[in-house]
Amino acid sequence: MGLRKGIFIVILSLVSVTSMSQVKFEAKLSKTKLGVNERLRIDFEMNKDGDNFVPPSFKDFTVVGGPNTSVSNYWVNGKRSYTKTYSYFLAPNKQGSFTIKQAQIEIDGEIYKTFPVTVKVTKAIEKPKNPNDPSYIASEKIHLIAEVSNSKPYLNEAITVVYKLYVAPEIAASIVGDKQTPQYKDFWNQNIEVTAFRPENGTFKGEDYRYVVLKKVVLYPQKTGKLNLESYVLDLNVEVPTSRYDIFGNRIVRKVPQSVSSGSRTINVKPLPEEGKPTDFNGAVGNFDFKVTTSKISLDAGESLQAKIEVSGKGNLKLFELPKLTVPSSLEVYEPEHKENVRTNLGGMQGRISDLYTMVPQYKGKYPLPEISFSYFDVKSKTYKRLTSDEIVIDVVNGPSSVSAEPDSSSAVVKQTVDANTNTFAFIKTSSNWLPKKEEPFFKSKMFWSLLLTPFLGIPLAIFLRRDRERRNADVAGNRRRKADKMAKKYLSEAKKTLGQKEAFYIALEKAFHNYLKAKLQIETSEFNKDTIKDLLVERSVEASTVSEFISILENCELARYTPIAQVTMQNDYDKSVKTIGEIDKQIR
Repeated sequence: MGLRKGIFIVILSLVSVTSMSQVKFEAKLSKTKLGVNERLRIDFEMNKDGDNFVPPSFKDFTVVGGPNTSVSNYWVNGKRSYTKTYSYFLAPNKQGSFTIKQAQIEIDGEIYKTFPVTVKVTKAIEKPKNPNDPSYIASEKIHLIAEVSNSKPYLNEAITVVYKLYVAPEIAASIVGDKQTPQYKDFWNQNIEVTAFRPENGTFKGEDYRYVVLKKVVLYPQKTGKLNLESYVLDLNVEVPTSRYDIFGNRIVRKVPQSVSSGSRTINVKPLPEEGKPTDFNGAVGNFDFKVTTSKISLDAGESLQAKIEVSGKGNLKLFELPKLTVPSSLEVYEPEHKENVRTNLGGMQGRISDLYTMVPQYKGKYPLPEISFSYFDVKSKTYKRLTSDEIVIDVVNGPSSVSAEPDSSSAVVKQTVDANTNTFAFIKTSSNWLPKKEEPFFKSKMFWSLLLTPFLGIPLAIFLRRDRERRNADVAGNRRRKADKMAKKYLSEAKKTLGQKEAFYIALEKAFHNYLKAKLQIETSEFNKDTIKDLLVERSVEASTVSEFISILENCELARYTPIAQVTMQNDYDKSVKTIGEIDKQIR
């Protein structure tokens, strides 16, 4: 009986030691269901101290607080209790059911992971109107407003959006960062720099507020119909005074995280009227002046002159092409140099653009430059207007006469008789003199031995070239690299020719990507979307970093048509494209 009792005590002791030494590491949620406008707290809790904590990605949430670390270590009835917790505060990005993946920690040399947890995010819920709740007070006293100058513009008419943050006088707020920045899809856009946040006094819904201007942007719609202006969302830290006071009589302030949104807006873009539209209209909208000038009108053959076509004024100056200059065929004309001197403010684009043609006459004479017309749509009068330049005559004073010039109508045509010549083919030689006429015979001469020995002397050279080719063929990595570089340059050759011409460059760059992917992935244009491309490249063993770089260049092509781009940026995009296509060609299987 005593033996059994002893064995029982030993087993009980072992169980107790095992249970006390068992490591626990788990994820705990403050709630499993919440509205898209609520906050979620997640705790990663362990009963032993650990190192190298790695949280999950939280890809469907925005981290608005944390990580906060807390440690609890106490003794109860001689038994030690230890808890260490990493806490995060999360804001959901959208509705749906989301899984927060595993976190991991290293404890006593072992890796422990939590189980994944699932959270369901519903539509925004109405929060209780508790006047003492700091979160409720913050939501009622802070507002982000997008002020749109015109919600019904014409196509390519400038509109302005100004984002203002209104804050009630009794609370304070600081910006943590942009949670969502509008992309202005289907708009050409230009940010107007806000150099400093200067608080100003104003009113919101009849109440006194302070406000700051956070962001200004000028937009030119590129499509007609209802276009969506995305929300601008900010994360803030808000200091809300409570009804409690400290021992010195000062009101206690509570800090709460808060997200504010400008809300989405709909811009109803009207098409330009068809009635009265000129045949040469190419999209200019605004109020413009037009002129054609030349640097000189009298010169000698072989000298150069410049002809300038210039449009100035206020409107979408960067979004249309200037009319072309038509010149007589006897004038040698070079490709025009395009110049822009345009500034953008809250009123839109204003300044001037021009094409400068260089011409060199070859023959003397008078050369008319025909009149040129430029048409635009005037938003104020809601009518089309046409401006026409005067004809300019270029007088080439000195120089050779054009052999192709048409004879004067008053001059008579002189005909000459053609005499038959029996020795018509006298110019053809019937004997050769390619060998020197010497007395010594060709056999055993210097030329004889040169022609005889040259093939033998070429044998070592042929052996060397063959070995070099074999060595290059054996260099698999080098051949793959050279082939990849050749492939990249082949597809991007057209884009390189248009460097400096933003619209043409990015169209050519995007076309090069289309052609390259068609050849490599055997996909049609209808399947050309970023998700499909990404999946196919990953399946073909292309590295994730290379795929990400390729997708980012594609996105640049989409955005660049509606944003101002410098020559340096275009060169960088071209260089990245060559490198990325080369990397894909080396890695793809």
